[in-house]
Amino acid sequence: MIDIHSHILPGIDDGAADWADSLMLARAAVAEGITDIIATPHHYDRKYKNDAEQVLALVTELNDRLNKQEIPLMVHAGQEIHIHEELLAHLDEGNLLSLANTSYMLLEMPHSRMPNVMEHIVYELCLAGIKPIIAHPERNAEVLKHPERLAGLIELGAYAQVTSHSLLGGFGREIERTSWELCRHGLIHFIASDAHHLSWRGFRMREAFEKTEEVLGASTAAAYARNAELLLHNKEVGMTAIRQSERRLKGWSSFRALFRK
Repeated sequence: MIDIHSHILPGIDDGAADWADSLMLARAAVAEGITDIIATPHHYDRKYKNDAEQVLALVTELNDRLNKQEIPLMVHAGQEIHIHEELLAHLDEGNLLSLANTSYMLLEMPHSRMPNVMEHIVYELCLAGIKPIIAHPERNAEVLKHPERLAGLIELGAYAQVTSHSLLGGFGREIERTSWELCRHGLIHFIASDAHHLSWRGFRMREAFEKTEEVLGASTAAAYARNAELLLHNKEVGMTAIRQSERRLKGWSSFRALFRK
């Protein structure tokens, strides 16, 4: 199993506080069957700034510590990049990391809204050969009310990642319901943990995949797992059969109506 979104690096955001926390998270990941994990500390979210050089150095040290402790987990570098107007300039300056040195990049919207620059950023990133992944859109207030806004970003070339805890009701019933609806209509491409700390937000990846198989079927759960593998090898992520059927819908009004049933 591959986890593309985590806060396992120590002392640089609201995730692991120190090396002890990082190693505890690593052991918990292995216990769930996770073999590879992408470290995605918050970057440029008004509170945390974790430039590429710092993240790469910490990932190297964490992998060294894992090897010495004989913990069978490989950590890859990334960032959870908060949407900001200077994002494209920072990309040109080399301060932004893709996920595991691939063409995929993890983006975070504010929880309260979808920024006005969102479509422009997605479009420009795609032109530059970067595949943007929207982190936990199910927790965005605007997506909750207008899921077609997320669909518009995906039509521009973006992907989306749902959090394991959202699927399991960890953020409340409305977010749980929206998470499954986004999945059903092909607007989710990855399941990831967004793990921060074992005591208040661990992985729950195995549980989320088991629930996905129960709710959406084994083929859909397998497609999500396969997409993470494809990402890690920098290959094109596939669409599930659900997504292919959603493409046959005609008109956003019909699409929105499905979320209101």
